[in-house]
Amino acid sequence: MCDGPATHREPRMGALPGSLLSLLLGLLLTSTPGVLGANPGLVARITDKGLAYAAQEGLLVLQRELQEIMLPNLDGDFKIKHVGRGSYEFHSLDIRSCQLRGSALKPLPSHGLSLSISDSSIHVHGQWKVKLNRFMKPRGSFDLQVEDITITVNLLLGSEPSGRPTVTASSCNSYIRRVEVDLSGGLGWLVKLFHDQIQSRFRRVLESKICEMVQKSVTSDLQPYLQTLPVTAEIDNFLDVDYSFTEAPRATVQILDVLFKGEIFHHNHRSPVALLPPVLSLPEDHSQMVYFAISDYVFNTASLVYYQAGYMNFSITDDLIPSDSPFRLTTSSFRAFAPRIARLYPKMNLELQGGVISAPLLQLSPGNLSVTSQMEIEGFVLLPNSVRKPVFRLDVTTNVSATLTFNTSRITGILDPGKLHVELKESKVGVFNVELLESVLKYFMLNTLYPEINEKLAQGFPLPLLKSIQLYDLALQIHKDFLLLGANVQYMRV
Repeated sequence: MCDGPATHREPRMGALPGSLLSLLLGLLLTSTPGVLGANPGLVARITDKGLAYAAQEGLLVLQRELQEIMLPNLDGDFKIKHVGRGSYEFHSLDIRSCQLRGSALKPLPSHGLSLSISDSSIHVHGQWKVKLNRFMKPRGSFDLQVEDITITVNLLLGSEPSGRPTVTASSCNSYIRRVEVDLSGGLGWLVKLFHDQIQSRFRRVLESKICEMVQKSVTSDLQPYLQTLPVTAEIDNFLDVDYSFTEAPRATVQILDVLFKGEIFHHNHRSPVALLPPVLSLPEDHSQMVYFAISDYVFNTASLVYYQAGYMNFSITDDLIPSDSPFRLTTSSFRAFAPRIARLYPKMNLELQGGVISAPLLQLSPGNLSVTSQMEIEGFVLLPNSVRKPVFRLDVTTNVSATLTFNTSRITGILDPGKLHVELKESKVGVFNVELLESVLKYFMLNTLYPEINEKLAQGFPLPLLKSIQLYDLALQIHKDFLLLGANVQYMRV
């Protein structure tokens, strides 16, 4: 059985605070193709530390493949002076063990990645037989020790028109420095006469088979595994996120950047959004395996989708008020805010209609998150003839903070109430107690609106991850135009 290096660290979860403003209900998402510029909405950066971990995991795959190599029989003819001509055959070749000790995965600028494996060995056991004449047919077993194997593979990374990742082995070279054949059985000395020829043939066959196996492994193992990277991922029953590549991954000296659209779109339709992703300038940090740069574009296009779909509008009527509440949405209860309303419209119900004036846009700057959000609320009296009579109009500005929590694959959030400011824009019922109404609206948002939003945010924002990958040692930084999530990676073997 093949042995190789493997490390294991238990995944951990981290929770990090952040401050967001207003309806973060839309601000963990994003939307649409077509009018976008070339900049990605989200970048996943794999550092040299992450590539080293990937190389370790790659060794395990290659070791399994090496174990399955079917080596062909080796046969040939020979001539020995004073003895005559004969033939030989080495058969029933079986790889008993292999050790792939050293590996490195390095970026190849403008190409992809280079995987190198060195200081490796393979042990092969088999049978041999020689036919010298009708009477001399010695046979026996042999052990082949292959030492100082070096393998170099260049991987070309790209993307399909659908945005799925692709990988091909653009070149492969294997070199075996030393081959030792240990023969046993009758007349093994005879075989030693053409020992060098046998070793040379084994070297050529193994070098060829190793690269053949590598090419097969890239096609049958690595490419299908990369296809587990989601092109779209469901966020909730309303929105999906588009994780198709905007272009082939970018390789530089120490890092590999994977560029995603990072767009959110409605389940049933996609429409252009008049926003462009910003240029992301990631810091040179290599302390963790991967970094995710999530631009404000991601959050803001999500907010636009919610806004355009009317999800940021609301209507409050008396039947939505808890039955045990002392306050009712009636003209009698509203006397405390506008004394004349009960006299002008005695014993009638009210309806409040509200919504944001424009989609809340998140702005990110170093160490800070802020959103400009403004709502308009209009009050109506419900007249007996089912006519809705407008009686006042308010502007409401609110600030909201949030706590962001990261687990092994998702970002989740919880809203915390912030300041609420109410301004009376119009009243058709005279004097209006704005301060008291402000307190009631704050109570409503705290007990009704925020819980509904937090329920959505608890579903989380899925990060683009390959199958069986989990994140741990999470850390959050806030930069200009983007959030930077750093993490280490654990491949969870089944």
